[in-house]
Amino acid sequence: MTLGPVETLALAGLLVLGGYGLRRIVPVLGRLNIPAPVLGGLAGAALLALLPRVGVAVPTLDADARTPLMVAFFATVGFGASLRLLRRGGPQVALLLGLATVGAVVQNIVGAGIAVSMGEAPLLGVLAGSVTLTGGPATGLAFAPLFEKAGVAGATEIALAAAMAGIVIGGLVGAPLSTWLVGRHGLRPSSPGTAAGAAPNAPPHDAHTVMQANLPEPPQPHLPIGEDESAYALVRHVVLLLVLVWAGGALSAWVAGASSGSGIAFPGYIGALVLAVAVRAVEDRTRWFGLSQRLIDDLGGVCLALFIALALLTLDLSALAAAALPLAVIVAAQTLLVVAMALVPFRLLGRDYDAAVMAGGFVGFMMGTTANALANMGAVAERYGPAPRAFLVVPLVGGLFIDVTNALLISACLSIFG
Repeated sequence: MTLGPVETLALAGLLVLGGYGLRRIVPVLGRLNIPAPVLGGLAGAALLALLPRVGVAVPTLDADARTPLMVAFFATVGFGASLRLLRRGGPQVALLLGLATVGAVVQNIVGAGIAVSMGEAPLLGVLAGSVTLTGGPATGLAFAPLFEKAGVAGATEIALAAAMAGIVIGGLVGAPLSTWLVGRHGLRPSSPGTAAGAAPNAPPHDAHTVMQANLPEPPQPHLPIGEDESAYALVRHVVLLLVLVWAGGALSAWVAGASSGSGIAFPGYIGALVLAVAVRAVEDRTRWFGLSQRLIDDLGGVCLALFIALALLTLDLSALAAAALPLAVIVAAQTLLVVAMALVPFRLLGRDYDAAVMAGGFVGFMMGTTANALANMGAVAERYGPAPRAFLVVPLVGGLFIDVTNALLISACLSIFG
């Protein structure tokens, strides 16, 4: 049986919903911030692997939608990379971004060194470094084909395993580190009194709330009577996203052709990401496009969920066997490294309560995802009180700017070690 693109995409969508159902049935999965698309995609991959054992033919999937979904998601990341937000966050955003970028470089050096010492290719260590830890599952799955071409067998499976391990570890380690720093140094919030979970001015717990709060509302169009403004806004954002996927694909193809003799490898989404950053720079000055960060994040979330589910449906989990031991050693070393690195932003960002909360957030996004970072910081804030500076700085760095610098860093590693 062959599933066409629509049927395959529908199956991926059902698996995403199934992942959300698993998080409700098994609450610990939600507390560990395991993404629902990862849960659903893994369940689908396991089911497809079991079908031949019960005498059922495995359907052929048409996953052509995977690439445009990936490119669209990273375009939404580019939309969020606002220089205005960087300036509003102040020097601490730039400082934390610099520390995170240096940390990603160190992750790759350590990973490559351990891989070589164990007789593996250095790119295996890079894949289990900033690609999947700082980058998370989306970046890992996006770059996996380039690592496969560079000689890392089973790169997709390795990327998923490293990203999943990082998410779990980042969720388990970050909040205890912040709690230890708060207790050791006797730190308290600058505005004590109520816990963040109950405070009327509690800090936002998601990235788009932080960003939207710092942007002016887009101008409202003058539509004919009876026209739905919400529908028009959605259509406007979808069309802009489609144009960027189209133009970004052409730009990526041009960059790939121009750099074909240089050995530099770029992911397919780099063109759309760069163009989206440029659009956002124009938007910050002119408000021509009337962008809504909430709509951008929602569209990006849908694209990311379907992309991850589609990517995981084609996993060959047996490919992990050969790299299991070096991968485990690398991830263990990366955990110790990130915990040690988290003490640097604590010291440089003020050695106060907010800096301690940011240390836990740093562990979250350097080992897993921004969701990990926010969950870590939220757990500490609920116990000790609000940390508004932490909830401004960390989502901007972990959810936006580090993805841009990390993509350039990974491309450099591919050109060096590939």
